[in-house]
Amino acid sequence: MTVPAPRVRRRPAVPGRVLPLLLVAALLAPVGLLFAQTHRSTGDDRDLATRERLGVQYLRALGPVTDALVDAQSAAVSGRPVSRDALTAAVEQATTVDSAVGDELRSHDRWSGLRAKLEALPDRGITDPQAAFVAYGEVTDLLLALYRKVRESSGLIRDPQPDSFYLQEGIGADLPQAIVAAGRLADLTALTAQRPAAERPRAIAELAALRVGALGPATELGADLRAAVDNSESTELGANVLTPLDTYQRAVEALAALSAPTGSSGTDPGQVAAARLNAQSAAKQLQPVILDQLDALLSERVDGLDRDRWVAVTAAALGVLLVVVLAGVLLAARRRARRHAVDERRARKDSGAPPPAWQPPAAPRPLQPVGPGRPGEPERWGPFDAAR
Repeated sequence: MTVPAPRVRRRPAVPGRVLPLLLVAALLAPVGLLFAQTHRSTGDDRDLATRERLGVQYLRALGPVTDALVDAQSAAVSGRPVSRDALTAAVEQATTVDSAVGDELRSHDRWSGLRAKLEALPDRGITDPQAAFVAYGEVTDLLLALYRKVRESSGLIRDPQPDSFYLQEGIGADLPQAIVAAGRLADLTALTAQRPAAERPRAIAELAALRVGALGPATELGADLRAAVDNSESTELGANVLTPLDTYQRAVEALAALSAPTGSSGTDPGQVAAARLNAQSAAKQLQPVILDQLDALLSERVDGLDRDRWVAVTAAALGVLLVVVLAGVLLAARRRARRHAVDERRARKDSGAPPPAWQPPAAPRPLQPVGPGRPGEPERWGPFDAAR
C-alpha cells in the first residue's frame, strides 16, 4: 500500500524576498546622496551671499561717515569751525546698522572704538592745525581698518564671482582709500603753505608721496571696475558704472595736477581744496552706483540658489515617489502571488480532491546488450529472467 507523503508548504526563496528590497535601496541611496550634496553646496553658497549682502549694507553706512570725517578734518586743519551735524547723523546711522548686523559681522568692538574716537575729535587740539591733522589721520586709519574688517567677516573679500569680487574691491578698499588720501593731500597742501621756508623741501616730498597715495587707489578703482564690467554677464553694469567712474577719475587727475608744485610759486591751497571737494562729490555719485550694482548681483545669486534648491527638492521628491511606486508594485505583486496560492488551496479543499501524493520514481530499465547476442546466451539467462 502506498502512503502519500505529507505535503510540505513551500516558502519563497530568500533571494526572492530580499531582491526587491535591495532594488529599492539601490534606487533610493543615489537620490538621497545627490540631494544631500546639492542641498549642502547650495546652502553654503546661499549663506555666503546673504552674509555678503549684510557687508554691503554696512559699507553703505560707512560711506557718509567717511565723507563727513574728511570734511571735518579739512575744516579743523584750515582753522574753520567743525560742523558736527553731518558727522553725528552719519555716526548714528552707522550705529543703527552695526546694532542690526554687527553680531553676524563681528564688528561691534571695532565700531565702538571708532565711535569713541569720532566723538572725542572736537576736543582734541582743534586750535593746532598740525595736531588736528594727526588726530584725524589716526581716526581715518581706524575707519579704513573697519572697512577691511567688514569685507573679511562678511565674506566679500572671498567672493567667488569675478564681477562682484572686483566691485567689492573697488567700493570696500579702493574708493575709501582714495577719498581719505585726497582729503589728506588737500590738508597737507594747506599746512605746507603755512610752514617756514626751511621746512618746505621736506613738506614737498611728503606731498609727492601723498599724491601717489591718492592717485594709486583711484587708478586701481578704475581697473577693478572695468574688470568687473568685462567679467560680468549683466548688460546694465557697464552703462551704470563707467560714466560716473570717468567723471571721478577726471576729478582726481585735476586734484593731482593742482597739488603738484610748479616753479617757485608752489601750489594754491584754495584751488587744491576746491579740487578735493570736486573729487569727493564725484565719489559720492559713484559710491551708491557701485553698491547698488553689487547688491543686485548678490540678490540675483541668492534667487538663483533658491531656485536650484527647489529644483533639487523637487527632483528628490520625484525620485522618492518613483521608488515608493516601485515598492508598491513589488508588494502588490507579492500579495497577488500569496492570494493566488491561498485561492488554489481553498479551491482544492472545496472540491474534495486530495493533494497530489508523492510518487516514487520509476524503476530504471535493465541494461540490454548492444547488438545481436552471442550463441547460447538466451538459454543462459532464461532462468534468471523468469525468476525476476
